[in-house]
Amino acid sequence: MKQFDVIVIGGGLLGCFAARNLCRWKLHIALIEAREDVCTGISRANTAVIYPGYDHRPGSLKAKLTLRANARFGTLCEELDVPFSRCGSLMLSFGEKADEVLKKKYENGRMMGVPGLRLLSGREARELEPGLAPGVRSALYAPTAGTVNPWELGIAAAENAAANGAELFLNTRVLAIRQIADGYRIETDQEVFACRVVINCAGLQAERVQEFLLPSPVHIVPDGADYLILDKAAEHKPTHIVQYEPEDGGKGLTAVPTVEGSLLLGPSERENEIPFAVSEKGLAFVRERTESVLPDLDLGEVIRSFAAVRPNPQKGDGRSIVSFVIENPGPGFWSLIGIKTPGMTCADELGFYIAEKAAACLGAEGNEAFCPIRKGIRKARNMSPEQRGAAVRENPDYGEIICCCEDVTRAEVLEAIRRGAATLDGIKRRTGAGMGRCQGSRCQQKLLALLAQELGIPEDAVTKDGAGSELLGGGRHED
Repeated sequence: MKQFDVIVIGGGLLGCFAARNLCRWKLHIALIEAREDVCTGISRANTAVIYPGYDHRPGSLKAKLTLRANARFGTLCEELDVPFSRCGSLMLSFGEKADEVLKKKYENGRMMGVPGLRLLSGREARELEPGLAPGVRSALYAPTAGTVNPWELGIAAAENAAANGAELFLNTRVLAIRQIADGYRIETDQEVFACRVVINCAGLQAERVQEFLLPSPVHIVPDGADYLILDKAAEHKPTHIVQYEPEDGGKGLTAVPTVEGSLLLGPSERENEIPFAVSEKGLAFVRERTESVLPDLDLGEVIRSFAAVRPNPQKGDGRSIVSFVIENPGPGFWSLIGIKTPGMTCADELGFYIAEKAAACLGAEGNEAFCPIRKGIRKARNMSPEQRGAAVRENPDYGEIICCCEDVTRAEVLEAIRRGAATLDGIKRRTGAGMGRCQGSRCQQKLLALLAQELGIPEDAVTKDGAGSELLGGGRHED
């Protein structure tokens, strides 16, 4: 039986950042993840927005954490060597009702101290974004909004946690948890663990994890969402995050200029019939909303569609819960249950918040040796010609292009496998290979061959992705 001070269940964004922040104290830490990699559940598929915070109730935990997280997000991404774009956002109105909603959001944001908020006229909004539909009446401008790659962020946090001593157990499914004299016994399909503190970050499965110990007062109902991605070369893409507040109060639209240069459009809102499966109706909704808000975009430049699954936490009477819910059903047992928007924005702050509670519970000392710095894979596409030449002289594998669309080299793919990529999606999440216009049709066979060679398995044993989403502890968090 393996003994730890703290065990984090679920390797999504929340779990990875909880583990990273626990390393700020002298603790023996484990992160248990059911899948073959971190951030393979809902963390891999979301709107990728770093929110400014004008939507939350002043004084609430969500408001405090969002403001703090937004202010230091640039520093966090510098520490973890992850690209971040503080591109700002425009929330649009096309009618009187939406005008009033934007005014309320503006006043709320001012009360909370959100920096730089401005209410713009339709003309001013179109000066910032000429591609907006002519009917825009007003807009709420938030310069501190931004965007980041969700899975790159989570992988970076996991790598930093491991570098600081946290142990990661992949392909490890939690089967049972029971309280013992000095903490908790956790049975998995691989081995048995014991610990003094448990932090439940299992996302959509957080309710099930908590119910190993006590019934949960929060029920998580999954919702589905559909997205479209436009090619980098598409014209008339907005340079700000564009959000639309519909007159009817229904679902609007978010258009996100990603850090990779493509444009993300979505989401639709629907019941989650099949996890991560797109729906014809949902994609048609996204197209209709896009055409009404950004009419100059050529939707013939769509290179991919995908679906996300989002937690909709509810009380026992079926009412949705909009606040962050952190349960403490037993001594030294915390559940980050039903964390939703802006969960990705607040992942690091939530991780510190819960790590601080765990450290206090254990009377742990601070860890002066903690290092917040993690270096990412060196990307050839980010190098100057001189830097690229030097990289090739140092490592000839930088001279072989594997993915032409995204300019990914053999050296980057091999480094991704060394860092833990065990599937095609694992490589994509670390390098971008397969994310371009051809969506992997030209590089997939080369990637399969490299994975098989490095892992020592037959090519037909290599998978696009790992196990199914039903496995427990899969980090099912969605922003």
